Amino acid sequence: MPKLKNASDKKTQLPLSSAARVVQSVLISTSSDGNLMDRVVSILDQARANVVRAVNSNMVIAYWLIGREIVQALQGGEERAGYGRQLLTELSASLTQRYGRGYSATNLKYFRLFYQCYSQRIPEIRHEARDELGNVGTLAVLDDLATALDAAEKDKGFFPDLTWTHYRTLCAIDHSAERLFYEIEAQRCNWSQPVMEQQIHSHLFARLLRSKDKAGVLQLALNGQTVERPMDAMKHPYVLDFLELPESTRLQESQLEAAIIGKLQPFLLELGKGFAFVARQHRIATESQHFYVDLVFYNYLLKCFVLIDLKMGRLTHQDVGQMDMYVRMFDDLRRSEGDNPSVGLILCAERDEVVARYSVLNESQQLFASKYMLYLPSEEELRAEIERERRQIESLNPLSKS
Repeated sequence: MPKLKNASDKKTQLPLSSAARVVQSVLISTSSDGNLMDRVVSILDQARANVVRAVNSNMVIAYWLIGREIVQALQGGEERAGYGRQLLTELSASLTQRYGRGYSATNLKYFRLFYQCYSQRIPEIRHEARDELGNVGTLAVLDDLATALDAAEKDKGFFPDLTWTHYRTLCAIDHSAERLFYEIEAQRCNWSQPVMEQQIHSHLFARLLRSKDKAGVLQLALNGQTVERPMDAMKHPYVLDFLELPESTRLQESQLEAAIIGKLQPFLLELGKGFAFVARQHRIATESQHFYVDLVFYNYLLKCFVLIDLKMGRLTHQDVGQMDMYVRMFDDLRRSEGDNPSVGLILCAERDEVVARYSVLNESQQLFASKYMLYLPSEEELRAEIERERRQIESLNPLSKS
């Protein structure tokens, strides 16, 4: 495409206005290939997407500003009993009369809460490059990080791809560390509001915290989930409630596998970042025997294959030995140049900490075992589950209490 020029080549080119930059970006991104209709449709689709994005961004800022005005009018948020309700009711009636729906007293309370949750932000949209609750001890760590998080959040605006419904959902999260994590992940992974809400309800943040120290918690809260090592991609436990399998029924491993294949998209979401499905019942053949791996995935962030073995019962040392053999054989027979060593994940109904500690799982950077749950646990259940496993680990290693 010819380079855009001014009327006179000899004149200094003036800086482009924001509108001109948008037009230029549309022109540059439109290929000269294809027919005229395709090129025009591409221009219009991109322009409409830009308009929707701009409208969403401006409404997020407007609601933050409205929330600030309400908080300031209510004496810094210390609402007096009758006065606050009357003020919001009168403001709602006036706004509804002038602008129509969307300004109920309930929504005005959401605007106020939005500002209170993000009072350290500045009212602007920040543009950044995008790829894609714990136990008692964890909560104490989170509380220790409050000051650091407030300082890190200060002077940041709002993400351009997150809508008002995203931020309204985020406001229901009490702790700033957890709220910031989901905000970053929703932007980076392009989560819709329902997907983000599902991740919140499945306690994703709490499950990722299991293997984090204090510095790791801060990193997770400030930068979202970064996947640089196999352990970064692991969760404890995995929640498979989307399979809609009754927990009371005695299932076979083949039934669990079939249910996962039937709900592959939500299973990939539960696995986390960078996973792509490769095969089920993948055969590894030696000169004398054939072995079958339940599920094989590839993680393009880790650049390695991930082998998953499904176990209906309690983790045993035989399960660990079998997965260790699968990973070694797979690397020897299937791994290509450029692939990192394969990772093995045993998904079991009950993780045995004794087996985990006194087997190759304890030292290996490539083998993992996690419990799966067929129902969405409540926060209390998740706390109890994590606390139970923590006590098991401490009973095996008294030094871990210090």
